[in-house]
Amino acid sequence: QVQLVESGGGLVQAGGSLRLSCAASGRTFSSHAMGWFRQAPGKEREFVAAISSGGANIAYVESVKGRFTISRDNAKNTVYLQMNVLKPEDTAVYYCAASTRSGFANRLKYQYNYWGQGTQVTVSS
Repeated sequence: QVQLVESGGGLVQAGGSLRLSCAASGRTFSSHAMGWFRQAPGKEREFVAAISSGGANIAYVESVKGRFTISRDNAKNTVYLQMNVLKPEDTAVYYCAASTRSGFANRLKYQYNYWGQGTQVTVSS
């Protein structure tokens, strides 16, 4: 069992930055691939970024490439999402997720076994 707790969300102006963190419980964090998803009101939850267990494989949705960076610190059981040049369309609840498909940067929701409760990110224009 892996428990995930996101933090770092908030209100920011367009063009600003935020760093999301996701702290995982347990001693198996380093054997899980991790991902970030987001869900805007009235929309489906969508993939944002993913990183494999060792960090070698990383993937982003096209709309955040060059602006967002996913990283992980296995010693701290934490995955991060650095978000720069934020846009109003980035407004959503952001969720982190853990996958036992450890060697992959997984893009699909069904590939993830554990989910956090989410943190709200609001970007004002």
